Amino acid sequence: MTVNMTKGQAINLQKSDGGTLTAVRMGLGWQAAPRRGLFGSRTREIDLDASAVLFADKQPVDVVFFRHLVSDDGSVKHTGDNLVGGAGSGGDDEAILVDLQRVPVHIDQIVFTVNSFTGQTFQEVQNAFCRIVDETNGQELARYTLDGGGQYTAQIMAKVHRAGSGWKMTALGNPANGRTFQDLMPSILPHL
Repeated sequence: MTVNMTKGQAINLQKSDGGTLTAVRMGLGWQAAPRRGLFGSRTREIDLDASAVLFADKQPVDVVFFRHLVSDDGSVKHTGDNLVGGAGSGGDDEAILVDLQRVPVHIDQIVFTVNSFTGQTFQEVQNAFCRIVDETNGQELARYTLDGGGQYTAQIMAKVHRAGSGWKMTALGNPANGRTFQDLMPSILPHL
């Protein structure tokens, strides 16, 4: 059963049977919003990029994004860059796989961001979401849907963080501006 998350909500990441999750996928989907023009509505392709920044004691130690597809330790993998979107409320346009058992013990938080590399704002995006899927069986565990657009080019979507012997996910959904994860670092730090 999927939990539809609200901004700021945190959930424990565990299997539906109560067991411990071993591998999750953070999926990202979006569609270009139709724009009204003189000759009707049309859409432009939107290139959003998903990134995962790995933190140890509030310090960034690694990042996974379209130019660095695998973390240095191999525990986090990006499936590849999607330049146009289109999945919207369906499947994932971009995904980042996290092998929770392989994440080094010093990594205590993984923050997921999405940004428009081409600088288009979220006013041009619709049906954007991120979701956590149990990668061992494909079951969606949690979904956070972005409501409305805005004059920003990025979102600090969610974070997965250690909680005792397990992990929690917190939906953040904070707007930011920047074309890359580096540009977003000042917006990420208050959420650690």
